[in-house]
Formats: sequence, C-alpha cells, structure tokens
Amino acid sequence: TLVPLGGGLATAALLGASLVGTAQAASHVKPSESVSITSARGIAAFWLQNNGAALQAATYVEEDTTDVDKLTTTGTASTDTKAGSVAPTATTTSTSTSKNVNLPKTIGKVFFVDSKGDKRWCSASSIQGKYANVVATAGHCVYDTANDEQLMDNWVFVPGYYQGKTPWGIYVGKQAFVHYDYSVYEDYDRDYAFVSVYNGVTVKDSTVTKTEYNADRAKPSSDTTKGDLGYYDRSSNTYHVVEAADAGRLGDNVGGQGISWNQPLKKAHYVFGYPQAPQPDGNKPFTGVTPKWCYGTTTAKTVGSAAKKIEEHVGLKCSMTAGADGGPWLLKYSSAKRLGYLNGVTSSFYDQDENDRVDYISSPYFDGETSTVYAAAAAVWSGKLF
Repeated sequence: TLVPLGGGLATAALLGASLVGTAQAASHVKPSESVSITSARGIAAFWLQNNGAALQAATYVEEDTTDVDKLTTTGTASTDTKAGSVAPTATTTSTSTSKNVNLPKTIGKVFFVDSKGDKRWCSASSIQGKYANVVATAGHCVYDTANDEQLMDNWVFVPGYYQGKTPWGIYVGKQAFVHYDYSVYEDYDRDYAFVSVYNGVTVKDSTVTKTEYNADRAKPSSDTTKGDLGYYDRSSNTYHVVEAADAGRLGDNVGGQGISWNQPLKKAHYVFGYPQAPQPDGNKPFTGVTPKWCYGTTTAKTVGSAAKKIEEHVGLKCSMTAGADGGPWLLKYSSAKRLGYLNGVTSSFYDQDENDRVDYISSPYFDGETSTVYAAAAAVWSGKLF
C-alpha cells in the first residue's frame, strides 16, 4: 500500500533499512570516477577565469522537440519497496506569508563539456544529504550514453546562476552516480543522476604584472591561498591572479530539497527549470536566463514514448522547453519555506496536441532503486578545495 506523503509516511534514514541491501544496490548503481582535488581546482579555474566567460559561452543541452512521439498511457507505477523519503533542510527559518510562488534557493545550472568539446548546461537542484553536498539532475546531464562516457571532467553546479554571476559560489562535482540501466542500455526510464560536489569556491580575479604572476605561480603547490587559478589571457595580453576562497558546503549555503520514492501518481507538483529552446514552431518564449516554473498534477498512470524507449515515466502538463532538463519536480512544495520533496527530474518534452508547442514534460518514476542511487551519492564526503 502506498502511503501519502505527510504524517503517515515514515521518514527513512539516509542509508536506512528501507533501502535494499548493499549487494543488491551495487548491482544497479553506476558511479563515475572520483575527481581529485587537484583536478577540481583546474575545473574551477576553467569556468571562473575571465570573469566566468566560459559559463556565459555555454549553451543548453539540445533536446529535439520538433519530431517526438506522443506520450502514451502504459499502466501503474512499479513500486519495488515501501514508500519513503528524506526530509529537506533549510538555511534559515522562513516566516513568509506571501501568496506568490517563491523560487527555491536550491535551483541552479550544471555546466559541463560534452563529448564534442562543446560547453553545455542543464537545470539542477541541491538536495539533502549526509554531507550537505548532493546535486540532482537528469542522467543525460552527467552521462553521455551515445559515447558511453561520463561528463565529469569539467562538471560544476552553480546555484542561483545569473548571466555569469555565481552568488553562492561554484561547486565542482566530485563523483556522479547514475542507474546502471541508463549508462549501459540508454534506458530513459532511469534518466536521473545524483552528484556529490566539493565545497563551493568564490574568487577575486585581479590583473597583475608578468613579474607578479610568475612569482605567484612559483609558490609551492601546498600553498593554496592564492595563485592556483592564475592564468594568462592571450586575447588581451594580460596576466591574472585569482584569489580563491572556500564558500562552504552547498547545503549550508542554499539548503537542500528532500527526496521521496514510491509515491502515488496523480499528485500535485511544482516543476522548476531554466528553459531556453524555441518551441517547435520557432517561437522563443524563454531566454534561459531566469528560472521558470510549472504547477500541475501528474498523470494518473505512467506514460511511455517509443522515441526514447520510455515505458514508465510520469507526465505533467507544462510548456517549458529544453534547458529545463534536470530541473526538480517537487512534491509538497512550500512556497514560504521554498522546500519540498524531489520526486522527479525533467527528462523529455512533448507536443501532445500536435500544435507545434511543447505542452507536456516527463520524468522517470522515482522508486526504491532511485533511492539507492541517491544514497550512494549522499554517502560520499567531499570537503574543501582551498
């Protein structure tokens, strides 16, 4: 029996007994290689140098909405364990009485370089975890199924991102976890990912003389207070020293959404993301600059799409386009607290009534196997880069 989320739902411990055993979990959890601190510093430098020029040059992950199958009803969700959840955490206690929809502080963009060398971004959210360092997004924003490779070499999360600005710092991914069936079989029924990230980094980019630059770069590698992100800007023939500072843990800075699994269908959700792609008819209602939201009730049954071999997704009426990929689907969202329970991530887009406008989106159904992929990421400690 599925218990409605709320007072009747026992909150599962992060790695508690409600999850399947370790041996069984390991069979469907696919981790990436762990990114070292040295590599992570270089990744931070890649995105932050030149006042975040690389961030601003990135484009959304392209999702073809011009030729997609309609969603079809497939059946009821396949629950594999008892319903469960992990509660969200906030950075402050809110007393807001606003009737408007307040955007969650946890949302932002993930940036990475794809297998073709292009800078890309998706939507994502901070979620609760043992070490306050977990990001949830779509699997295709972490793992390239076409080339069978993870995309963690230059992967970062920027909460509250706005036109190159990083208000709470930039968080380099340490290790990503996807479902084995997604990485091996390209199964979009498992198109979700959970990533543990290092503490955030904030920087001050200063122009210096060549002598000062060389002196700073000559410091021993153990001195991480300054200079590890120094660089030469060939286009302007200037030398820079970037003073990096630790911004603290992600969850401590922006909070973390909860997560739930094996929940009933036909429940109200808020969905957030940064849509940018044009509609199939060429209309461009979104800029990708600011986050947008949809509110609706999920389909009463799971849905499928032959185009991506999807057999068990959850659908929701929404006009957001690509760029919103990986954005959180939040159950029991409190606009006052800006918190809820992650119960899906945007995976695919559809023109259901065939009028050349996206009108539905879908997410994988979160079940017990989803919770074990999440738990694997939540168990990874990361720490500081500087």
